Amino acid sequence: MKPGILVIDIGGSGIKAAVVDEQGNLLSERLRVLTPHPCLPSVLIDTVVELVAPCPAYNRISIGFPGAIRNGLILTAANLDSREWIGFDLPDALSRRLGNHPARIINDADLQGFALIQGKGLEMVITLGTGFGSALFRDGQLMPHLELAHHPVSDNLTYDQYLGNAALKKIDVSEWNERLLRVLDVLEVLLHADHIVLTGGNVRLVTVDLPPSVSIAPSDSGISGGAALWRHRT
Repeated sequence: MKPGILVIDIGGSGIKAAVVDEQGNLLSERLRVLTPHPCLPSVLIDTVVELVAPCPAYNRISIGFPGAIRNGLILTAANLDSREWIGFDLPDALSRRLGNHPARIINDADLQGFALIQGKGLEMVITLGTGFGSALFRDGQLMPHLELAHHPVSDNLTYDQYLGNAALKKIDVSEWNERLLRVLDVLEVLLHADHIVLTGGNVRLVTVDLPPSVSIAPSDSGISGGAALWRHRT
């Protein structure tokens, strides 16, 4: 068996990893640890190195990161509690610690989206977790990343503040579900997407009837999207 692709999915609450093949099929079990806080680059790298130690052979690395990425460098990392991330070259740093294998990085919602889309029409993947992540695709091709998480959506609250974990500490789950429906209404007006996929750790809390164009995917089903980073230029 050829060495696979190590996929590292970094979230504000948890870090997941697995080795996949070229098609995104799992070659190992999924591993997960809690994201340390505050999460400085050095702390995260040590955590990832320990997490992936049991993984089988791989020769490439795909990284999903909760923030905006440009030219392989991190522009934002709002949910990791450290400004040391700004401008940080995580692919290079992890590559050096993990055998000098080539590494690529992409926003975490974009990475998960590759595994969850149908590849037809205009599709959006939304991650409901520590914050609000989003990825937009057209006919299977990734569109420019929009940081909707930090855009106001209601009463000067951003999508993160409106639907993230901080909101769940202040409101009950029924109100959170009502907010989710309002956001889906906003996105319908904005995008008229053919398909929206909801995923992430808090998708388990969704209890309302969703529009026909909206579906739910388990929070651990997106890691196989890391294979796409080696099929697509990102």
